[in-house]
Amino acid sequence: MADLYLHHYPMSPFAEKVRLMLGFKQLAWHSVIVPSVMPKPDVVALTGGYRKVPFLQMGNDVFCDTNLIAVVLEHLAPTPSFFPNGQRGLNRVVAQWADHQLFWAGMAYNFQPRGMQQLFEGAPPEAIKAFGADRGAMSAGMTRVRPGDGTSAYRSYLRRLADMLAEQETDAEGQPVFLLGHGAPSLADFAAYHTVWFTRHQVPSLAGVLDATPAVADWLSRMVALGHGSMVRAKAEQAIAASAAASSAGERNDLKIFGEHEAFQDDHGIPLGTLVTLAAESFGTEVTEGTLLAATRTRYTLQHTHERAGTVRVHFPRVGYVLKAVA
Repeated sequence: MADLYLHHYPMSPFAEKVRLMLGFKQLAWHSVIVPSVMPKPDVVALTGGYRKVPFLQMGNDVFCDTNLIAVVLEHLAPTPSFFPNGQRGLNRVVAQWADHQLFWAGMAYNFQPRGMQQLFEGAPPEAIKAFGADRGAMSAGMTRVRPGDGTSAYRSYLRRLADMLAEQETDAEGQPVFLLGHGAPSLADFAAYHTVWFTRHQVPSLAGVLDATPAVADWLSRMVALGHGSMVRAKAEQAIAASAAASSAGERNDLKIFGEHEAFQDDHGIPLGTLVTLAAESFGTEVTEGTLLAATRTRYTLQHTHERAGTVRVHFPRVGYVLKAVA
């Protein structure tokens, strides 16, 4: 298996989601720290335009979006599984809710003035201004949740998580309780985890919101205890060189991960081999441009070439992304 490179930065909640998934799977990985704001030339060299983190790299295959990264990690390390009790459909539905409704409500709460003050304590004013401008550009056209409304929703959502935990019963050996069962976490737990992690560990001055739901606070501690696996630090130059080397060697990690004979699902009237763009539906809508290599029932694969990274295949989930042919 090619080395795993996770491109991320410490404060990113979605990066923390993947770091914890890597720890749960007990995988070794290389940590590549990237800027939290644009410009990101090393990121774009690999992705072809996508600027959000985290993304996972294996050779010259780049996997974007934490939902697709979870699929890759499940393939690489089937045990322990993200679906210990089955329930794949239920897990994905809960994960989608957690990555959107729970996340945006929680972040509106976390980024209220008191949280912002703690996050950027000691940072120069120009850094704070740059972060605000960057996130403003990423959310252009979105309806932003205001702190008061986010606080109300976040409190309600935390109570729902507490109810889910209360509905699970421990067995005679007292196995730990998780959102959809006991004994081991599932995909739903990792999706719900990172927003609550941000509250406790990035803006602890606001963590009192968890006092009303002690079951959630205890669950969060159990999740944090999973750790981040075996991590070594790496530089972006190393990751880009690994892509270039794999490109020149003609490796095909994508076939190993997804299966060689996945059918083409054409929902757009765009044939394979077409020059296309792909962008997120809402937040962070910068486009990735490349040749459409695959459009299966679950994912898109685009190929682009960069002078430093070589020929790179960039993979996205279908859900949440907009595919267009280049005119």
